[in-house]
Amino acid sequence: MNKANVSNDSQVNINKAIWLVLIFFIIAAAGLLYAKWFPYYQKGITASNTHSIGDSILGDSLGGSPSFQMAWDYALTYFQSVWKAAVLGILLGSLLQVLIPTQWLLKVLGKTSFGSTAVGGLASMPGMMCTCCAAPMAVGLRKKNVSVGAALAFWIGNPAINPATLVFMTFVLSWKFTVIRIVFGFILTFGVSYLANRFANDTKPIDIDELVKVDATENGGFISKWFKSLGTMILYIVPAYFLSVFILGAARVWLFPQLSDTAAHGILAIILFAIGGMLFVIPTAAEIPIIQTFLSLGVGTGPAAALLLTLPSISLPSLIMVSTSFPKKVLLFVMVAVVVIGIASGLVGMLLL
Repeated sequence: MNKANVSNDSQVNINKAIWLVLIFFIIAAAGLLYAKWFPYYQKGITASNTHSIGDSILGDSLGGSPSFQMAWDYALTYFQSVWKAAVLGILLGSLLQVLIPTQWLLKVLGKTSFGSTAVGGLASMPGMMCTCCAAPMAVGLRKKNVSVGAALAFWIGNPAINPATLVFMTFVLSWKFTVIRIVFGFILTFGVSYLANRFANDTKPIDIDELVKVDATENGGFISKWFKSLGTMILYIVPAYFLSVFILGAARVWLFPQLSDTAAHGILAIILFAIGGMLFVIPTAAEIPIIQTFLSLGVGTGPAAALLLTLPSISLPSLIMVSTSFPKKVLLFVMVAVVVIGIASGLVGMLLL
């Protein structure tokens, strides 16, 4: 009798877990359809017909002097572009903490193996988020004790191997830019993320049963747990997000300085643009019109190819957003890796584009 009751309780728990997972994926699909998939379908048609997806968010000039108005204008333009995806990212980042069963998530993404990293990277592709909008979901994954490599691959993969961006890039820039982005984007998403496990402190095997017990002992029902998760994310992520975007809006004249015709085609420009692109923050696919504009202003294909990788992959605001979820050594490694890969992309671009 007791065994039967235990069996029934187990089946009830499994059925409940299945429904919770289905609810999460329904919300995710509906949100992505509204914020990403349908708008990108429309933008893809525009890109194929006009070979453009809009103006550069940086404007049509390099250099200048930073100002409050410049910072305000950039922040306003940026948040008008990303607010839907940003809200969705925070919503999904909080919901996955209460809807996805810990043991299910960790069996797939809890290991430091390349397999978990690969699953994390592949799972990022339907999201097509920018680095800041994907950050809350990476934070949520880490709160569920997902491995560093898997969470990083999901976070970086959203912008780096975004399939919609690759399509836009082919229509607007050229297939050569797309190939460079795919090659170095995959190295960054899967290779760097996997290697980042070596800099983490969670290399010991995860005791899934113990984590499940800890989750079970948390007080409160679904609503209270979700509000707690959502409130924590908003409190710690949103203020830093707004402030850092505002500061970068003014600092962009230093990150992308005016260069002479000779310097704009050299290795120094590749290095400067790789570093600036790593720090700067943009909406999804905004690197395409930025590169298009820079090329028209006489910037070389080398610096442009460096921005191809570094602009979308990470940014100072997104690094701040995930700073409490990843070891500092991991984030430093990722920053250096993005710059190095950006420089390599720039050198290839200088030779082939």
